[in-house]
Order: sequence, then structure tokens, then C-alpha cells
Amino acid sequence: MSTPLKLVAFSKEQPARLLTLYLKNHGVKVEYQYSDNDYAHSVMLLELSDQIQAKKIAEEFVLNPNDVKYQTAAWQSGETVNLTPVKSFSAAKALYDLKQAPFTSSILAICLVIYLLAMIGVSGPYLWLKIQPIAMLIDSGQWWRLLGPALIHFSVLHIAFNLVWWWSLGKQIEITFGISSLLMLFVFSAIVSNVAQLLVSGPNFGGLSGVVYALVGCVWWLGWLKPSWGLSLPKPIIGFLLVWLVVGYLDILPVNMANTAHTVGLICGCLFAWFLVARAESVSTQ
Repeated sequence: MSTPLKLVAFSKEQPARLLTLYLKNHGVKVEYQYSDNDYAHSVMLLELSDQIQAKKIAEEFVLNPNDVKYQTAAWQSGETVNLTPVKSFSAAKALYDLKQAPFTSSILAICLVIYLLAMIGVSGPYLWLKIQPIAMLIDSGQWWRLLGPALIHFSVLHIAFNLVWWWSLGKQIEITFGISSLLMLFVFSAIVSNVAQLLVSGPNFGGLSGVVYALVGCVWWLGWLKPSWGLSLPKPIIGFLLVWLVVGYLDILPVNMANTAHTVGLICGCLFAWFLVARAESVSTQ
């Protein structure tokens, strides 16, 4: 028997149990496993030869876990697994998330505060963070401005889109690899994507989307390079984000998109995923 491989992990027990039963019903050797973290309920693959079939079934399950066929499989096995409805808000869960992902929470809070201050007419943070042409940065020495655009936003939709993805993906990376890894990815992708956008279109831009696309690239490639780590994005989500990236270049939207920052951020995330895998393999061989 092969070493167990993490196929997928959930924050609740019921979907993990349900998927485990469904996979077993299809002849895939899996087992349910609990660990003490945010995504604590895992489905472990016991035979690598089942990986392709198991991954396809898991992706379908994640997209529609309430499909009647999964509960039917549970009934056929003699067990009933009820999916617990997701609560709209839980103070205890929110506090737990804040403690588990302090850097993710901090960046989210900073972006919100800066945006809300701008809405009431306090523009100081915007002016202090706005990126400057390279020549001006060399003269002023205000190198923090290379990170600045990642923290400023210009509309409700802009900040909502970015912060939802930042919270969802950033939290996963921070919990799995630690605060230092997410900090490195944030700084690396923010600086590189901001400088690239600056060189292409000038200093009038802002938003966390370059970093968000880095998170997307990182989680996407980790799901491909190291599926056992339990981080992945469903293919439809990846497709949507890539299509959205292309739409930005078509210039058909009513707003200006920082297309270069998005593309460069995505590349940064893919490179960082490769770095994380290479670092882990290097440690394991020592």
C-alpha cells in the first residue's frame, strides 16, 4: 500500500465523510482523517493508482456537494451524512480565523481602513502610498511606495473583489506554510507587479489584484505540483479568473484594468509555488 496522500480537505466533517463514502462506493481506496487545523477534515487517498479518478470525483464534489447522488451513495453504504448549512457569521469562527491568519487579517484591515478614510475625505494615506516614477523614488528614497499600490483601492467593487480572494487564498497559504511564506509572497508579488505596471502605464493605479493573482497562481500550481498538500482551486474558478485576465486586455470594460500587474502577479505566484516545493524537497533530502 502506498503512503496516504491528502486528496482534499474541508473545514467541516460532514462533506469529508460524504465524499469518503462516495469514493469508496466507486472502488477508490480512501479514508477520513482529522487534524487540528482550520481545514481539519481530510480525505486521504490510500492508493496512488486511484489518483486520477479520485481527483476528478473530488473536483465534481466541491462544485456541487449537495447533489443527491452523494447522499444516495451514503444510504447505499448504510450511513447517512447530513451537510451542515454554512452559517452566515460566527463570532467564534471569525476570532479563530483572525488568530490563525494574523497577516492575512492585518492586510485586509489596512486596506479597509485606507479605503474608508478616503471615503470620508482623508486622502493622506493615498498620497503617502501612491507609487512614483523610478527616478523620483531614487531621489526621494521612499521605497515603501513600491508596495503602496497594493493597499489602495478606488471603488467598492474593486476592494470587495480583491479582499474576498485575499482572505480566502491568503488564509490558506498562511495556515499551511506560516506567516513568513505569505509575507514573502506578498512583498515579492506586490513589488514586481507594481514596478511592471509602473513601467508600462505610469503611476496612476492601485489595488491588491496583482497580489491576488499571485495567490491564485501559487495555489493553482501547488494543486498541480503537490496535490498532497491539500491546496487547489477548482478548474472553473481558474478558468473564470484567466478569462477575466484576458477580458482586461480587450479594453471593453468601463474601468481601466492594471493588466500588467495582474499578469506579472500570476507569474510571480506560479514561481513562488515552485519555490515552496523546491524548498520542501531540499529539506526532505537533508
